[in-house]
Amino acid sequence: MKFTPLLILLLSFAAWSQSTIENDSITQLDEVILLDALKSKKSLGIEPSLVISAKTFQNYSPADIVSSVNQIPGVFVFSGAINTNRITVRGIGSRTAFGTDKLRLYYNEIPVTDGSGFSTIEAFDLENLSQIEVVKGPKATSFGSNLGGAIILTPKEALGKATNFNNNLTVGSFGLVKNNLSFNHFDGKLRIGLQYGHMSMNGYRDNSNFDRDGILLNTSFKINEKNTIGLLINHIDYTAHIASSLGITALMENPKQAAANWGGVSGFETNNYTLTGINYSHYFSNSLKNTTSVFYSYLDHFERRPRPLGFLDEITKGFGARTKFSGTFNAFTALAEYHFGGELYKDEYNWALFETLTQPENGSLKGPQFANNKEFREQLNLFGSVLFPLTEKLKTQIGVNINKTSYDFRDRFNTGPNNQSAERSFKTIVLPNFNITYEATDNIELFSNISRGFSNPTVEQTLTPDGVINPDISQETGMNYEIGTDLFLDDKKFHLNLNLYQMNVKNLLVAERVAEDQYIGRNAGKTRHRGLEIYMDYLWDLSPNFHLSPFVSYTLNDHEFLDFTDEDEDYSGNPLTGVPKQQRTAGIQLKLFKDFYWNTTHRHVSEIPLRDDNSLESEPYTVFTTRMGYHKKLSDKFTLGADFGIDNIFDEKYASSVLINAGSFGGEPRYYYPGNPRNYYTSLRLGYRL
Repeated sequence: MKFTPLLILLLSFAAWSQSTIENDSITQLDEVILLDALKSKKSLGIEPSLVISAKTFQNYSPADIVSSVNQIPGVFVFSGAINTNRITVRGIGSRTAFGTDKLRLYYNEIPVTDGSGFSTIEAFDLENLSQIEVVKGPKATSFGSNLGGAIILTPKEALGKATNFNNNLTVGSFGLVKNNLSFNHFDGKLRIGLQYGHMSMNGYRDNSNFDRDGILLNTSFKINEKNTIGLLINHIDYTAHIASSLGITALMENPKQAAANWGGVSGFETNNYTLTGINYSHYFSNSLKNTTSVFYSYLDHFERRPRPLGFLDEITKGFGARTKFSGTFNAFTALAEYHFGGELYKDEYNWALFETLTQPENGSLKGPQFANNKEFREQLNLFGSVLFPLTEKLKTQIGVNINKTSYDFRDRFNTGPNNQSAERSFKTIVLPNFNITYEATDNIELFSNISRGFSNPTVEQTLTPDGVINPDISQETGMNYEIGTDLFLDDKKFHLNLNLYQMNVKNLLVAERVAEDQYIGRNAGKTRHRGLEIYMDYLWDLSPNFHLSPFVSYTLNDHEFLDFTDEDEDYSGNPLTGVPKQQRTAGIQLKLFKDFYWNTTHRHVSEIPLRDDNSLESEPYTVFTTRMGYHKKLSDKFTLGADFGIDNIFDEKYASSVLINAGSFGGEPRYYYPGNPRNYYTSLRLGYRL
């Protein structure tokens, strides 16, 4: 089923409505709500970002964080499995083989991106989040100025002064069982949020079982009017079997099957992850505030992998500190705002490889060790920005981020002349940022941005096939140019957010496949990223008890290689691989009375170039979802809610993730991760207020 973008734009003006939440609400989802507008946020000054909240999550399954993020225009998440996600922003990160890099991920403003630049959003439980803020492109000077931007996850908190318990149980297709139990308290000084979550799933495909347990403690204490101290502890423990990608023949014959090499050894990964942080806020005066945090993270990761990869055993220990000063001062006849601070992140990455010994039963055994490595990684970010109101309607913001990155690689397996230990320190890079916004009327705001960004090579990209650090590889850098508008009409019932951008990237980092699942990195040329992003919503109040809210999010990408030669082949002028040419999310939300809602959405993704020579593209697809629910406040103390949803209503056969430039290595190239067929889920929610 296909729709033209023009038809969708004409038929589906989008709407999210922010309904009033009572101060004694038991949680943020106790009453039936329509979604917030995909609203611009100016918490970083006038640097535009987009926010989706817990209300947005109500469109999808509590187990599905990907679809919520995919509603943001310009953002696309490739999802091969619950534990296999790759976030791309305006095409940045599309050439990464596995995982998410080239952006910074923060949890409660604590960096959770590791020292090599990788982020794992799947390590966090959607039901523990109150909102996800996305800064597209290198505009967020205080959050790293990465080419892909920044994603800031904010955990839930109690609303108003209250003490409450909530439990949400979800069961569904493919053996899905998910339970989230939460306790929230706020008495004006002490705020406590404690959540425990469990999720298990057999999976649609063979060898795709998933099991996760997690606990989150987010607490703060207001010492007095000037001082607040907080503690964050997030622990996740999960095991995920790996089905991996398939070739086109296997995809057509039986998409449920796992890749032969991973299924043959019952390949899986385990992750034991803990993040702890202490933050302290102090008001020096009404015009100056400081927030400082120190943090520590620990990840124990293990993979049982097929030959010739070998078993992988990793331990990563990270720690650091972040401080930010915010204040105001008189500039000419107006009040200017400023932010400045720094962030230091260090981690110690240990990884060892063991041979895979196959056996007729029980998959495989760990064999002799053949590699043992350690890498020390350090990133320092210094940042500052000043916002000047030039006139009552015209404001400008100037910012800068300074980054210094270094790697220290230690070969602890080979001795003597075979030892490959080496150090790599990248040059200090200065990343300026300039924003300007003009409030034409109370309902029309225009903004523009010019900013410079960068991306560091990952650990794998810094190593040669022999395992030694490559001294020739450089950081990617790029300039971003952007203009846009926020427009409100009809008593602000209609909202339009529109962005046009161009980003020119040089020293493009590419992953060159040298073995079945082994990649190295190198710089290979220049790319140009151009695009149009539209978000529209409209709220129809048809009666006091009947509200209808259509919405649409649309992205048009025009990304191409400007100067790209690989293995003596010139691909200049070809479309950038791994980026859909168009993507669209649209839907309608219905609210009846106060207690019943019904939301229906669809997502369309166009063809995606899979090879640099532009000889192969993925098939476009459109997937429909629906979710309805009834939430009732039974008394002052009890609430009850029930939800039911269907994903992929029309049983579309599609690839939810793809690999680019897949090699054959004696078999059919494996480009595709099959998407889930039609599936169902239902939830039961109970709440109690003390």
